[in-house]
Amino acid sequence: MNVSPEPTPPQSPVEEQDSPLSPGTHTIAVRHGSSVIEQRYHVAGTGPVCIAHSGGPGIGWEYLRMPLLEQDLTMVYVEPVGTGASGRLPDAREYNLATYTRFLHAVIEHLDLPEVALLGHSHGGFVAQRYALDHPEHVASLILYDTSPVTGDDFWSVAVANMERFAQRHVAEHPEVATYVAGLTAPLGRLDDDGATSVLRSFLPTYFYDYWGREDEFGPARQMLRMYAAPARGEGPPFDVRGELAGVSAPTLVLVGEADFICGPRWAQMIHDEVPGAQLVVLDKTGHLGHVENPEAFATAVVTFLAPDHGGTE
Repeated sequence: MNVSPEPTPPQSPVEEQDSPLSPGTHTIAVRHGSSVIEQRYHVAGTGPVCIAHSGGPGIGWEYLRMPLLEQDLTMVYVEPVGTGASGRLPDAREYNLATYTRFLHAVIEHLDLPEVALLGHSHGGFVAQRYALDHPEHVASLILYDTSPVTGDDFWSVAVANMERFAQRHVAEHPEVATYVAGLTAPLGRLDDDGATSVLRSFLPTYFYDYWGREDEFGPARQMLRMYAAPARGEGPPFDVRGELAGVSAPTLVLVGEADFICGPRWAQMIHDEVPGAQLVVLDKTGHLGHVENPEAFATAVVTFLAPDHGGTE
Protein backbone atom coordinates (compact mmCIF):
# COMPACT_ATOMS: atom_id res chain seq x y z
CA MET A 1 0.00 0.00 0.00
CA ASN A 2 1.71 3.16 -1.16
CA VAL A 3 0.77 6.75 -0.55
CA SER A 4 2.02 9.97 -2.10
CA PRO A 5 4.77 10.73 -2.75
CA GLU A 6 5.19 7.55 -4.78
CA PRO A 7 8.20 5.56 -3.55
CA THR A 8 10.90 4.48 -5.93
CA PRO A 9 10.31 0.79 -6.69
CA PRO A 10 13.00 -1.53 -5.34
CA GLN A 11 15.63 -2.14 -7.95
CA SER A 12 16.52 -5.53 -9.32
CA PRO A 13 18.42 -7.81 -6.93
CA VAL A 14 21.84 -6.36 -6.11
CA GLU A 15 25.05 -8.16 -6.89
CA GLU A 16 26.82 -10.01 -4.13
CA GLN A 17 29.73 -7.53 -4.04
CA ASP A 18 27.47 -4.54 -3.35
CA SER A 19 26.89 -3.18 0.13
CA PRO A 20 24.23 -4.92 2.22
CA LEU A 21 22.54 -1.50 2.34
CA SER A 22 22.62 -0.76 -1.39
CA PRO A 23 19.18 0.37 -2.59
CA GLY A 24 17.22 -2.51 -4.02
CA THR A 25 16.44 -6.13 -3.26
CA HIS A 26 18.88 -8.40 -1.45
CA THR A 27 18.85 -12.15 -0.83
CA ILE A 28 20.77 -13.95 1.89
CA ALA A 29 20.95 -17.64 2.75
CA VAL A 30 19.84 -18.71 6.22
CA ARG A 31 20.44 -22.19 7.58
CA HIS A 32 17.27 -23.68 9.04
CA GLY A 33 17.82 -27.16 10.43
CA SER A 34 19.18 -29.21 7.55
CA SER A 35 17.87 -26.74 4.95
CA VAL A 36 19.18 -23.46 3.57
CA ILE A 37 16.38 -20.94 3.07
CA GLU A 38 16.54 -17.74 1.04
CA GLN A 39 15.62 -14.61 2.98
CA ARG A 40 14.96 -11.43 1.00
CA TYR A 41 14.94 -7.85 2.18
CA HIS A 42 14.51 -4.52 0.41
CA VAL A 43 16.37 -1.25 0.96
CA ALA A 44 15.01 2.20 0.11
CA GLY A 45 15.62 5.73 1.32
CA THR A 46 18.50 7.57 2.94
CA GLY A 47 19.54 8.31 6.50
CA PRO A 48 19.85 6.22 9.66
CA VAL A 49 18.87 2.57 9.25
CA CYS A 50 15.43 1.39 10.35
CA ILE A 51 14.44 -2.24 9.86
CA ALA A 52 10.72 -2.86 9.34
CA HIS A 53 9.03 -6.22 9.87
CA SER A 54 5.56 -6.59 8.37
CA GLY A 55 2.52 -8.28 9.86
CA GLY A 56 0.42 -11.34 9.26
CA PRO A 57 1.85 -13.84 9.64
CA GLY A 58 1.82 -14.37 5.91
CA ILE A 59 1.04 -10.92 4.51
CA GLY A 60 3.32 -9.70 1.73
CA TRP A 61 5.77 -7.00 2.80
CA GLU A 62 4.76 -4.47 0.14
CA TYR A 63 1.87 -2.97 2.12
CA LEU A 64 4.40 -1.65 4.66
CA ARG A 65 6.26 0.61 2.22
CA MET A 66 6.63 3.96 3.98
CA PRO A 67 7.69 6.56 1.40
CA LEU A 68 7.60 9.45 3.85
CA LEU A 69 9.97 7.64 6.20
CA GLU A 70 12.25 6.90 3.26
CA GLN A 71 12.89 10.64 2.99
CA ASP A 72 14.65 10.60 6.37
CA LEU A 73 15.64 6.99 6.98
CA THR A 74 17.21 4.07 5.16
CA MET A 75 14.32 1.64 5.40
CA VAL A 76 15.13 -2.06 5.35
CA TYR A 77 11.94 -4.01 4.70
CA VAL A 78 12.13 -7.68 5.64
CA GLU A 79 10.26 -9.99 3.27
CA PRO A 80 9.25 -12.63 5.82
CA VAL A 81 10.10 -16.23 5.12
CA GLY A 82 7.13 -18.01 3.55
CA THR A 83 5.99 -14.89 1.66
CA GLY A 84 6.76 -13.37 -1.72
CA ALA A 85 10.05 -14.51 -3.19
CA SER A 86 11.61 -15.45 0.15
CA GLY A 87 12.08 -19.16 0.67
CA ARG A 88 9.55 -21.66 1.99
CA LEU A 89 10.10 -23.82 5.04
CA PRO A 90 9.99 -27.59 4.52
CA ASP A 91 7.43 -27.97 7.32
CA ALA A 92 4.67 -25.34 7.58
CA ARG A 93 4.39 -25.97 11.31
CA GLU A 94 7.77 -24.24 11.71
CA TYR A 95 6.35 -20.82 10.82
CA ASN A 96 6.41 -19.49 14.36
CA LEU A 97 7.76 -16.59 16.38
CA ALA A 98 11.08 -18.28 17.04
CA THR A 99 11.63 -18.81 13.33
CA TYR A 100 10.76 -15.22 12.35
CA THR A 101 13.00 -13.88 15.11
CA ARG A 102 15.92 -16.00 13.97
CA PHE A 103 15.52 -14.94 10.34
CA LEU A 104 15.33 -11.29 11.42
CA HIS A 105 18.55 -11.81 13.36
CA ALA A 106 20.19 -13.19 10.22
CA VAL A 107 19.28 -10.01 8.32
CA ILE A 108 20.58 -7.75 11.10
CA GLU A 109 23.84 -9.71 11.35
CA HIS A 110 24.21 -9.50 7.56
CA LEU A 111 23.88 -5.70 7.68
CA ASP A 112 26.91 -5.69 10.00
CA LEU A 113 25.76 -2.67 12.01
CA PRO A 114 26.32 -2.41 15.77
CA GLU A 115 22.74 -1.29 16.40
CA VAL A 116 19.59 -0.57 14.40
CA ALA A 117 16.19 0.98 14.87
CA LEU A 118 13.59 -1.77 14.68
CA LEU A 119 9.96 -1.23 13.66
CA GLY A 120 7.40 -4.01 13.90
CA HIS A 121 3.82 -3.75 12.68
CA SER A 122 1.05 -5.99 14.06
CA HIS A 123 2.44 -9.55 14.06
CA GLY A 124 5.75 -7.97 13.09
CA GLY A 125 5.50 -6.18 16.42
CA PHE A 126 5.45 -9.56 18.14
CA VAL A 127 8.69 -10.39 16.34
CA ALA A 128 10.20 -7.01 17.26
CA GLN A 129 9.32 -7.41 20.95
CA ARG A 130 10.81 -10.87 21.06
CA TYR A 131 13.92 -9.71 19.22
CA ALA A 132 14.46 -6.69 21.50
CA LEU A 133 14.24 -9.01 24.52
CA ASP A 134 16.54 -11.66 23.08
CA HIS A 135 19.10 -9.37 21.37
CA PRO A 136 19.09 -6.03 23.22
CA GLU A 137 22.64 -5.33 22.11
CA HIS A 138 21.46 -4.89 18.50
CA VAL A 139 18.45 -2.63 19.11
CA ALA A 140 19.14 1.10 19.43
CA SER A 141 15.46 2.08 19.23
CA LEU A 142 12.21 0.12 19.11
CA ILE A 143 8.97 1.15 17.39
CA LEU A 144 5.98 -1.04 18.22
CA TYR A 145 3.28 -0.12 15.73
CA ASP A 146 -0.31 -1.35 16.10
CA THR A 147 0.65 -4.46 18.00
CA SER A 148 0.03 -6.21 21.32
CA PRO A 149 2.05 -7.87 24.08
CA VAL A 150 -0.31 -10.84 24.13
CA THR A 151 -2.72 -12.86 22.01
CA GLY A 152 -5.14 -15.56 23.04
CA ASP A 153 -8.85 -15.83 23.74
CA ASP A 154 -9.26 -12.37 25.26
CA PHE A 155 -7.35 -10.70 22.44
CA TRP A 156 -9.46 -12.37 19.77
CA SER A 157 -12.75 -11.87 21.57
CA VAL A 158 -12.05 -8.12 21.69
CA ALA A 159 -11.19 -8.10 17.97
CA VAL A 160 -14.37 -9.98 17.06
CA ALA A 161 -16.50 -7.67 19.22
CA ASN A 162 -14.94 -4.61 17.59
CA MET A 163 -15.57 -6.02 14.14
CA GLU A 164 -19.18 -6.81 15.04
CA ARG A 165 -19.69 -3.19 16.11
CA PHE A 166 -18.09 -2.04 12.87
CA ALA A 167 -20.49 -4.24 10.91
CA GLN A 168 -23.50 -2.90 12.79
CA ARG A 169 -22.50 0.68 11.96
CA HIS A 170 -22.01 0.06 8.26
CA VAL A 171 -24.21 -2.84 7.19
CA ALA A 172 -27.09 -0.65 6.01
CA GLU A 173 -24.92 1.08 3.41
CA HIS A 174 -22.49 -1.79 2.80
CA PRO A 175 -24.29 -5.14 3.22
CA GLU A 176 -21.09 -7.08 2.55
CA VAL A 177 -19.79 -6.20 6.03
CA ALA A 178 -22.13 -8.86 7.41
CA THR A 179 -19.54 -11.43 6.24
CA TYR A 180 -16.53 -9.74 7.87
CA VAL A 181 -16.52 -11.63 11.17
CA ALA A 182 -16.58 -14.92 9.30
CA GLY A 183 -13.60 -13.72 7.28
CA LEU A 184 -11.65 -12.70 10.37
CA THR A 185 -12.16 -16.09 12.00
CA ALA A 186 -11.68 -18.13 8.80
CA PRO A 187 -8.95 -20.82 8.97
CA LEU A 188 -6.73 -19.22 6.32
CA GLY A 189 -4.13 -21.97 6.61
CA ARG A 190 -6.58 -24.39 4.98
CA LEU A 191 -6.78 -22.22 1.84
CA ASP A 192 -4.33 -21.65 -0.98
CA ASP A 193 -2.62 -18.29 -1.42
CA ASP A 194 -5.31 -16.94 -3.75
CA GLY A 195 -8.08 -17.98 -1.37
CA ALA A 196 -6.34 -16.47 1.66
CA THR A 197 -5.70 -13.26 -0.28
CA SER A 198 -9.35 -13.04 -1.28
CA VAL A 199 -10.52 -13.42 2.32
CA LEU A 200 -8.07 -10.80 3.60
CA ARG A 201 -9.07 -8.29 0.94
CA SER A 202 -12.75 -8.92 1.62
CA PHE A 203 -12.68 -7.38 5.10
CA LEU A 204 -9.87 -4.87 4.60
CA PRO A 205 -12.17 -1.83 5.14
CA THR A 206 -12.24 -2.76 8.82
CA TYR A 207 -8.57 -1.82 9.02
CA PHE A 208 -9.38 1.83 8.24
CA TYR A 209 -11.17 4.56 10.15
CA ASP A 210 -12.87 5.77 6.95
CA TYR A 211 -12.29 3.36 4.08
CA TRP A 212 -15.37 4.24 2.04
CA GLY A 213 -14.88 7.96 2.49
CA ARG A 214 -11.50 7.59 0.75
CA GLU A 215 -12.15 4.50 -1.37
CA ASP A 216 -10.63 6.08 -4.48
CA GLU A 217 -7.39 6.37 -2.53
CA PHE A 218 -7.43 3.04 -0.69
CA GLY A 219 -9.23 0.81 -3.22
CA PRO A 220 -6.22 0.20 -5.50
CA ALA A 221 -4.08 -0.59 -2.46
CA ARG A 222 -6.65 -3.18 -1.42
CA GLN A 223 -6.11 -4.99 -4.70
CA MET A 224 -2.34 -5.04 -4.16
CA LEU A 225 -2.55 -6.79 -0.80
CA ARG A 226 -1.29 -10.36 -0.85
CA MET A 227 -1.65 -13.16 1.72
CA TYR A 228 0.37 -16.39 1.79
CA ALA A 229 -1.46 -19.26 3.44
CA ALA A 230 1.34 -21.53 4.69
CA PRO A 231 2.48 -19.25 7.57
CA ALA A 232 -1.03 -19.50 9.03
CA ARG A 233 -0.33 -23.19 9.63
CA GLY A 234 2.57 -22.46 11.97
CA GLU A 235 2.69 -23.87 15.47
CA GLY A 236 4.17 -22.43 18.62
CA PRO A 237 3.33 -21.37 22.15
CA PRO A 238 0.82 -18.52 22.62
CA PHE A 239 2.38 -15.07 22.40
CA ASP A 240 2.63 -13.38 25.78
CA VAL A 241 5.54 -11.18 26.83
CA ARG A 242 3.71 -9.17 29.47
CA GLY A 243 5.95 -10.51 32.21
CA GLU A 244 9.11 -9.71 30.25
CA LEU A 245 8.61 -6.20 28.85
CA ALA A 246 10.19 -4.55 31.87
CA GLY A 247 13.42 -5.99 30.45
CA VAL A 248 13.26 -3.98 27.22
CA SER A 249 16.27 -1.65 27.39
CA ALA A 250 15.91 0.24 24.09
CA PRO A 251 14.05 3.56 23.89
CA THR A 252 10.58 2.54 22.73
CA LEU A 253 7.80 4.27 20.81
CA VAL A 254 4.36 2.66 20.99
CA LEU A 255 2.32 3.90 18.02
CA VAL A 256 -1.36 3.04 17.54
CA GLY A 257 -4.42 4.10 15.60
CA GLU A 258 -7.26 5.13 17.91
CA ALA A 259 -9.74 3.18 15.75
CA ASP A 260 -7.59 0.06 15.25
CA PHE A 261 -10.04 -2.80 15.80
CA ILE A 262 -7.49 -5.56 16.30
CA CYS A 263 -4.39 -4.06 17.97
CA GLY A 264 -5.92 -0.90 19.34
CA PRO A 265 -5.20 1.44 22.26
CA ARG A 266 -6.02 -1.15 24.93
CA TRP A 267 -3.04 -3.25 23.89
CA ALA A 268 -0.79 -0.27 23.14
CA GLN A 269 -1.41 1.09 26.62
CA MET A 270 -0.47 -2.28 28.06
CA ILE A 271 2.90 -2.18 26.30
CA HIS A 272 3.43 1.45 27.28
CA ASP A 273 2.76 0.68 30.93
CA GLU A 274 5.27 -2.18 31.05
CA VAL A 275 8.20 -0.95 28.94
CA PRO A 276 10.39 1.42 30.97
CA GLY A 277 10.22 4.98 29.65
CA ALA A 278 8.13 4.08 26.61
CA GLN A 279 6.43 6.86 24.67
CA LEU A 280 2.84 6.42 23.48
CA VAL A 281 1.40 8.16 20.40
CA VAL A 282 -2.24 7.62 19.45
CA LEU A 283 -3.16 8.66 15.89
CA ASP A 284 -6.63 10.22 15.74
CA LYS A 285 -9.19 8.95 13.20
CA THR A 286 -6.83 6.16 12.19
CA GLY A 287 -7.18 2.39 12.00
CA HIS A 288 -4.64 -0.41 11.73
CA LEU A 289 -2.71 1.13 8.83
CA GLY A 290 -1.68 4.56 10.03
CA HIS A 291 1.22 4.82 7.58
CA VAL A 292 -1.38 4.63 4.79
CA GLU A 293 -4.37 6.40 6.31
CA ASN A 294 -2.53 9.13 8.24
CA PRO A 295 0.97 9.08 6.74
CA GLU A 296 2.13 12.57 7.71
CA ALA A 297 1.30 12.17 11.41
CA PHE A 298 2.73 8.66 11.37
CA ALA A 299 6.01 9.75 9.79
CA THR A 300 6.32 12.77 12.07
CA ALA A 301 5.93 10.57 15.15
CA VAL A 302 8.60 8.10 13.99
CA VAL A 303 11.13 10.64 12.71
CA THR A 304 10.77 12.81 15.82
CA PHE A 305 11.26 9.78 18.06
CA LEU A 306 14.36 8.65 16.17
CA ALA A 307 15.98 12.11 16.05
CA PRO A 308 19.27 12.15 17.99
CA ASP A 309 18.11 14.97 20.27
CA HIS A 310 15.16 12.77 21.32
CA GLY A 311 17.36 9.82 22.17
CA GLY A 312 17.22 8.25 18.73
CA THR A 313 19.86 6.77 16.46
CA GLU A 314 22.70 8.80 15.00
